[in-house]
Amino acid sequence: MGEQEEKKDEEKKIIIDEDWKQQAQKEKEVLAAQERAEKKKKAQEQRRARGPMPRGDFAALVSMLVTQALFSLGLLQAEGQEDQKREPDLELARYNIDMLETLEEKTKGNLTEQEETVLKNLLNQVRMGYVKVAG
Repeated sequence: MGEQEEKKDEEKKIIIDEDWKQQAQKEKEVLAAQERAEKKKKAQEQRRARGPMPRGDFAALVSMLVTQALFSLGLLQAEGQEDQKREPDLELARYNIDMLETLEEKTKGNLTEQEETVLKNLLNQVRMGYVKVAG
């Protein structure tokens, strides 16, 4: 009878081991689901914190290029990095200024007076910033 009891004990151990594996797998799946839910929630919070996207118009395009030029010149810092000094990237700044100049040239006669004024003023400011940093 000793052998039969040992076999029953082994069978029970095997069943227990399989149950343990199944339980561990379920816990792993639950944790993974919780992690996915947290990531999704964090992404939604970031979108809400950012606010709605602005209208995609001429002013937004000009603003984007001006922002890139100022950032490249080191005259504008990324949020949260105000205390970190960055070296200016004059080549990238020049590229963004060239893009603004191309935009000015290609849209001549097709802009409202206000759009033309905004583009001209911002382009002059970015050029002055470039001269200041490069000089």
